[in-house]
Amino acid sequence: MKTPLRIGTPLSSTATKVMLLGAGELGKEVIISLQRLGVEVIAVDRYPNAPGQQVAHRSHVIDMTDGDALAALIELERPDLVVPEIEAIATDMLVALEQAGKVRVIPTARATSLTMNREGIRRLAGETLSLATSPYRFADSLEQLITATREIGFPCVIKPVMSSSGKGQTKLDDAGQIEAAWQHALTGGRVDSTRVIVEGFIDFDYEITLLTVRALNDKNEVATYFCEPIGHIQVQGDYVESWQPHPMHPAALDKARDIARKITENLGGLGLFGVELFVKGDMVWFSEVSPRPHDTGMVTMATQVQSEFELHAKAILGLPVNVALKTPGASAVIYGQHDAVGIAFEGVAEALRVPGTDIRLFGKPESFKRRRMGVVVASGEDIETARIRAKQAVAKIKPITGN
Repeated sequence: MKTPLRIGTPLSSTATKVMLLGAGELGKEVIISLQRLGVEVIAVDRYPNAPGQQVAHRSHVIDMTDGDALAALIELERPDLVVPEIEAIATDMLVALEQAGKVRVIPTARATSLTMNREGIRRLAGETLSLATSPYRFADSLEQLITATREIGFPCVIKPVMSSSGKGQTKLDDAGQIEAAWQHALTGGRVDSTRVIVEGFIDFDYEITLLTVRALNDKNEVATYFCEPIGHIQVQGDYVESWQPHPMHPAALDKARDIARKITENLGGLGLFGVELFVKGDMVWFSEVSPRPHDTGMVTMATQVQSEFELHAKAILGLPVNVALKTPGASAVIYGQHDAVGIAFEGVAEALRVPGTDIRLFGKPESFKRRRMGVVVASGEDIETARIRAKQAVAKIKPITGN
């Protein structure tokens, strides 16, 4: 049995302190949700003025893959909770600090370590838990990659074992693409590693994100709650559009929840997990899991009574959660379209005149053509209407450079 954290007063001796490792757009929304609950928040990222740093009580800029620097910062701030929000973190140090009783990591340091590395989480799902997954192999060199693709067959997908948001990912249709895929994977990893995973391509009907929450119930026991499934479209491995609820066959939904429950119960702790699954008919395969809010889940800011960010904040504090859906909705990404510092946005007012829409501009200090700089969320009487509204609003927003 666990108990909720006592919440004090920020910037005082009674403060409940949470440190976020990673302060991008998802972290920013978690910080806002925590601050609404009276929590003192420290935002850490690898570059200054990250979105979450702009709304936190304090911020720090460090290389989070430097274990000594990370340990020194945790010793300086002494947070009640450390909440990893990205993959590029010295997870071995977090495990050591947690084992020494010096920090509590959300959901656990082990979960953070396993999910940062696609090899760890895939072996846990496929070999330890015997969950259905695509066939897979690992490779540390171009020669090993050639052998792995021969064993898996084509089409297949190549990914760095340590990356996020589709970075370094390539779908291969034939052997002529292998060398280019290898080079792309080397440049797309979050850390300096040459290890890749080769996944057999599943001919799925659709893929979903099943937001799964481990939170305390009214008996202060850890219980598992599921949000309605989120459908999404990816381009080059990066989410560009999502909607909720995605319609599913009841048997497929039961299997998806069973897989999500098994993987999150094994990872343990409290908080929200983004479980990604492939679905064909009533067959379901595990793909990946993130022990934190998921980019496709930004749609929940329009669709749910409590967004994924509120759910994560409340769950990690030991507070009750509500996963109820209030309306169908959709989200669509706003790209930077420019490689520039300090861009501006025109057409925001026109976009907001599209019925049922709202906008989040993340405030990232530097734009890239394919960098996610904002998102439109929209509601509607059904997901088709919401998707049309979200895309209409995005089309009206024009990122510009200069004054």
